[in-house]
Amino acid sequence: MAVDPRQVVAGFLTISMFAMLGNMIKRDHFDSIEVSIQETSVVQFDALKAEEKSVTQVSTESSPELKPCWAKPVPKEIEQSKGFITFSLTGGPEHHISQVTDAVVIARYLGAILVIPDIRGNEVGQRRNFEDMYDADNFTASLTGVIEVVRELPAEVTTENPAVIRVPNRVSEDFIKNNIQPVFQTKSYLRLATFFPSINLKASGKPNTDLDSTACLAMFGSLVMKQEILEVVDRMVERLKTISRNTGSQFIAVDIRVDVLEKKSCREKSNGRKPCYTAVEIRDFLRKVGFNADNTIYLTETWWHESLNPLKEVFPKTYTKDDLIPAEKKGHFLQSGGAELQRALDFQICSKSDVFVPAISGLFYGNVAGKRITLGRTQILVPSQVPSSSPTASNFFSPYVSKRNHVAYSCFC
Repeated sequence: MAVDPRQVVAGFLTISMFAMLGNMIKRDHFDSIEVSIQETSVVQFDALKAEEKSVTQVSTESSPELKPCWAKPVPKEIEQSKGFITFSLTGGPEHHISQVTDAVVIARYLGAILVIPDIRGNEVGQRRNFEDMYDADNFTASLTGVIEVVRELPAEVTTENPAVIRVPNRVSEDFIKNNIQPVFQTKSYLRLATFFPSINLKASGKPNTDLDSTACLAMFGSLVMKQEILEVVDRMVERLKTISRNTGSQFIAVDIRVDVLEKKSCREKSNGRKPCYTAVEIRDFLRKVGFNADNTIYLTETWWHESLNPLKEVFPKTYTKDDLIPAEKKGHFLQSGGAELQRALDFQICSKSDVFVPAISGLFYGNVAGKRITLGRTQILVPSQVPSSSPTASNFFSPYVSKRNHVAYSCFC
């Protein structure tokens, strides 16, 4: 009996997402540039238990918003269709950014037509339309002249089975040339599945090739969330900022998820490296850098969990999505919306906060950092060893910012 490749891909994507999360947590650490076990240099949180001395809070003044450094790829004359590329968005917005970037770069190189993707949930059969999360018109318009984008496959193509190709995140031109182009030349209907062997968000200098510029455009200019999501985010952020203004304090967003902290990959240290931090450790860290009970904290956890109590005891103005989302939106976003919509709220709020603190290393931290860098919101603090007994806030700045080693600095200036 013939097997529909789309069913195979759906099953593969579901299994891959769970494996990918574990691998990213194990292999990605806060001081990493291009992450691997051998190259990552991270120190333990235990050093923060040294004598506590108050430090000045991070400045709330944003850096100037950056401007794109890349030139929009030169428009290509649309010839007769050479074929089609399809793919699905999986995981949260942090994954979607990378998946879209790879698909657009591949379509540009091959001269293929890109089909707007659907969005797959964590379980086989869970599916939503692209328009349920993103502005499809903006997506198409942003890529005009770069690649051709269509909303669906022609009827005559849907009867065919695509060639399924696994694509490493931040796919290289050599990989496309050696592994994808030969398949495309014989089978002009491809389905891509991006995987993440490592979290590679390393800066590579100013864009100097057509594909570099294409990648910058796709990563930072093509995906805009739908207006309904942005309006809910604005209302939640305004509530947090109002609470902060009342006490003259800063609004801090902390990416901490109990389900991830409970995973074996998050509990284990690799050669002394610590990939995740508990609520107790984050509480101690925030006190160490000078924050106090007046500060307002947003947690990316959807519902309150008892393991978060130690944090709230010291920082009583600590909230989850359940505490902040407008009552009329709870059913759609928190109950029937699925993890994708919840992570969409998290991604936007963490991008807009006065300060961002990632308790979990990985792609969410990396892509939120990229978004914040482009907006001039460089106040990103990560738990790390303090090299002196009198620390300053700069001791805790993300290396993505302090070393300017994020790909955002290659695309913006």
